[in-house]
Amino acid sequence: MQLVRQKGNARVYRVGVVLTALVVAATGSGCAGGDGQAPRPAPSAAGRQGARGPAAQDKAAGPSGALSAYAGKVKRAQAARAAAAKKWGLEQTPLAAPPPPAVKPTITTRKGFEVEDGDELPPVFTTVPTKEKIVFLTIDDGAEKDPELLRMMSELQIPYSAFLSDYVIDDDYEYFEKMRDRGVALHNHTLNHPYLPGLSYSAQKREICSQQDRLQKRYGTRPRLFRPPYGSYNKDTLRVAKSCGIEAVPLWASEAFPDRMEWREWDRDLHPGDIVLTHFRGRGEWKGTMPDMIRRVMRTVTAKGYAVAKLEDYV
Repeated sequence: MQLVRQKGNARVYRVGVVLTALVVAATGSGCAGGDGQAPRPAPSAAGRQGARGPAAQDKAAGPSGALSAYAGKVKRAQAARAAAAKKWGLEQTPLAAPPPPAVKPTITTRKGFEVEDGDELPPVFTTVPTKEKIVFLTIDDGAEKDPELLRMMSELQIPYSAFLSDYVIDDDYEYFEKMRDRGVALHNHTLNHPYLPGLSYSAQKREICSQQDRLQKRYGTRPRLFRPPYGSYNKDTLRVAKSCGIEAVPLWASEAFPDRMEWREWDRDLHPGDIVLTHFRGRGEWKGTMPDMIRRVMRTVTAKGYAVAKLEDYV
């Protein structure tokens, strides 16, 4: 296992998985080139000597060249993130998340969150099992559609997941298309944001499965994750969710607002793998904007030595 240290962050990340891919790319392993064509004949000695630019030198160096190229890429990305942090009013540059695991961790329902049922139901959890100092940012409903949020998150390179309710996104579906095009996964938060345990099985099915259908039709992908409104659910909720393609039910360990953080755990702190909840809200309901909320989250997360990772890489 080799290590790369990111300058300015005092943080060491494992890069074995990424290095393997880079080595394959650098050495040309495989039956075809990156363009899908058959391998080209090896160049002559004279040709090899004439192709000694930086990229060729990295290839010639083998694994050490690939590692050097990866380190350079990390350094450049972090420099861009540092400039964006200054632009968006952050005193510290957000830490870069480590490469995702080669195998996703096994997710189980958190103790005390179970429902009695003979069938295997989607797990309900507030924290992803990992030893990495990472957390996951999730944003619910879709009421506020602040273009500054899209720009801020793209420039800071902060991953997040959106859990959408149709009744508040239907006035501007295109906003979330832009979000999707930036690599954000769009998940299910029901059609109308009801208190699900108060509904019949068939009514819950309409709320959950109809939203599955709408999100798939509108955005091209059927969600795998579902968050029940208010974090409230019963056996019917999980049975319905499973019936229409839901694989997991992430809740949250903490909640972010522009002016504060609220905590589920007794120690009022972050833990590896914690899920952070916030909402699409603006000054009409908050003491601040969505960028203000992101600043609150990132100041808290970074000060505690955590990075924000992409939930879908782990679940």
